Amino acid sequence: MSRIIVDDRYCKGCGLCVDACPENIIELDNDAITAKGYHPARLIDEDACTGCTSCALMCPDVAITVER
Repeated sequence: MSRIIVDDRYCKGCGLCVDACPENIIELDNDAITAKGYHPARLIDEDACTGCTSCALMCPDVAITVER
């Protein structure tokens, strides 16, 4: 089983990871705001994550870690 961890200190809510995810299981969390004022990305279905790393590769701020 795989999952992603989004580091809110670096995530600026650009949404590139949302667009890159082939499983469509990442979204911007409209209920959370980072210290810098952004809505961070979050994984919405951990069981569906394949660990493909597309999200981490697309993240310009290196805010995503993929655990396998």
